Amino acid sequence: MKKPSRKRILAVSAALVLLAWLCCLPRTLFRDVPYSTVVEDRDGNLLGARIATDGQWRFPPRDTVPEKFATALIQFEDRYFRWHPGINPVAIGRALIGNIQAGHVTSGGSTLTMQVIRLSRGKERTLWQKAIEAVQATRLEARCSKDEILALYAAHAPFGGNVVGLEAAAWRYFGRPADELSWGEAATLAVLPNAPASIHPGKAREQLLAKRNRLLDKLLKRGYLDSLDHELACSEPLPQAPKALPAHAPHWVEIQPKGIRSRTSVSLSLQDRVEAITDRWSRELDRNGIADLSAIVLDNRTGEVLAYVGNADPLRERPGRQVDIARSPRSTGSILKPFLYCALLQEGQILPRTLLPDIPVNIGGFSPQNFDLQFYGAVPADNALARSLNVPAVHMLRRYGVPKFHHLLREAGLTTLTREPADYGLSLILGGGEVTLMDITRAYASMARSYLYDTGGPLHDKVALWHTFEALSEVNRPDEIDWHLVRSIRKTAWKTGTSYGFRDAWAVGVTPDYTVGVWAGNAAGQGVPGLTGARTAGPVLFELFGLLPVQAADSPYAEGAWFAEPFASDGIRAETCKDSGHLKGMYCAQTDTLLLPKAALESEACPYHQPDGSFLLPPAMEWYYRQHHPEYQPTVRGEQAVMEFIYPEPGSIIWLPRQLDGQVKGAVFQLAHRDPSATVFWHMDGTYLGQTRFLHQLSLQPDPGDHALTVVDGEGRTLSIRFRIAENGQKDE
Repeated sequence: MKKPSRKRILAVSAALVLLAWLCCLPRTLFRDVPYSTVVEDRDGNLLGARIATDGQWRFPPRDTVPEKFATALIQFEDRYFRWHPGINPVAIGRALIGNIQAGHVTSGGSTLTMQVIRLSRGKERTLWQKAIEAVQATRLEARCSKDEILALYAAHAPFGGNVVGLEAAAWRYFGRPADELSWGEAATLAVLPNAPASIHPGKAREQLLAKRNRLLDKLLKRGYLDSLDHELACSEPLPQAPKALPAHAPHWVEIQPKGIRSRTSVSLSLQDRVEAITDRWSRELDRNGIADLSAIVLDNRTGEVLAYVGNADPLRERPGRQVDIARSPRSTGSILKPFLYCALLQEGQILPRTLLPDIPVNIGGFSPQNFDLQFYGAVPADNALARSLNVPAVHMLRRYGVPKFHHLLREAGLTTLTREPADYGLSLILGGGEVTLMDITRAYASMARSYLYDTGGPLHDKVALWHTFEALSEVNRPDEIDWHLVRSIRKTAWKTGTSYGFRDAWAVGVTPDYTVGVWAGNAAGQGVPGLTGARTAGPVLFELFGLLPVQAADSPYAEGAWFAEPFASDGIRAETCKDSGHLKGMYCAQTDTLLLPKAALESEACPYHQPDGSFLLPPAMEWYYRQHHPEYQPTVRGEQAVMEFIYPEPGSIIWLPRQLDGQVKGAVFQLAHRDPSATVFWHMDGTYLGQTRFLHQLSLQPDPGDHALTVVDGEGRTLSIRFRIAENGQKDE
């Protein structure tokens, strides 16, 4: 068999050597190195950082190295870095001679490229390992540019203690980013990896200072510094104890992805001002037992977070100060009412000023009350929303349906409403569910964004949205300023909420540019008398709005204008009754013409105007309405009803609750009569119970089972209902 030629053997050997060289370097040098969590604002400013999992401050690598540090490092460590192929034979020879003359190792002759390899491998410093580093250094030079190699070194070199990398060192020792270092600071960090222990006070700091100044002398001699810069740099003191890293928006930093650098939407300048306001308000509220405060500012165009205060004044000692309230589910109070109002408008079930009943109601033991404990009989829908009346809201939810509303809220992004709709029941509209400040603020912002930019969503009808914003702009401001009279006051749609037991105070406001959400209360959940959305969260909300400029010139609302009225093509123009808010009926004399959602044509025509033109409410609504409207003068003729049960409703199933002593408590049955002075006689199941006059109420405790209740007035007119008393322990579902 013919032997291979020498040329072929050499070629194969060369190919094998080349292949070994090509494969000698891992694809990722620092693959298993953990990095700190670094969070920046929208402009690259450092908001905060969290230490790496191995206990080191090691920021993720950047692609570039600041010029001052790069110059100082190269002149100190590897003057010919820009020209050699990864190894410098002259430097190696010089180091070898020096080591022989000294009798021990004084220099290794390593290039910066070789040092990058050594940092990535973490092996002992022996001649064999140095040979491997030299080979891999040439391969790294073939793979990466000089600037990339320099960036790898800067990110992974030790700078003393648990500080690794240039960027972490710049912040820990000088409190500023690396690209803002002076020549003296850059030179200090350039020489530090050569002896990182010398940075600490009392540990060879004189040698560190001398080493830095010798480097500055080189920079002067080689023309990188002029005499003035050199003198100023040499006069700079060495850093003392490591500085604390910036701690802006700490709760926002905490929720960012771990171990990487995140550029977020937060604006540091705005964040600082928001924190100053919320910290001041938090200290003020703390005097009244309200320990915690949270606030969020969103950009409506993008939905991005511009400022985030998870819990204000986090340095003030108190229980719960570390709780990120902005992401903690809390009882909603009335903050969900605008979504229900808008949904009913969108479907044409109500119109903006439809009269809603505001009378006592008891549904399976659930008896909502308005905040002022009054009933108003009948209230226009937009006014009920602006005044945040609870009873009309319950009537609206009953009309719309709890499962349907629950689904709408989930679609709007309220992710914490995880229970079945039946578990919430009608209390969902009054605080029976829990949401987070982040979710609810985003949901309000999505309504504005849907209106402005047609982004869709469960509430997408522009006319319904516009009427909702209009109604919310009429909510009384905490500063009692009437924006109608002061042109410089920004018109704002806003809503408050107060949870049961005064545990949560909410305020969310919307302009075309921004949405701001505020929560106040105690993280531990204890209630505080006087804690309400309007008084507690509202003032904070409007002070935050005062910080916000109008948007950029390309915004359709650059002048801070209000939401423009929708185009006629977005809805329909229709006549509505001026008194009832319903579509104009055949007997309505005074009307308004409004732009309404297209579905409004399916709504009910006015049911209250009579053939003679008089305006007549049902007896139960009338009973309360005329107490607040002395101008209301009903005229009753013919077969029109003069009596109506306020409670219970026909066919009700009533649960009689037990008191603390175990006794079953009766229920108060209530009747409305159009004649205030009428006498009414009460009968149940054929048994006479008594008579009432002026105020027609009777407390009864019927036995479990079906019953018939009949009333007769002095004119012999009768009214009957049937109802059921649930068995002991049963509750109407």
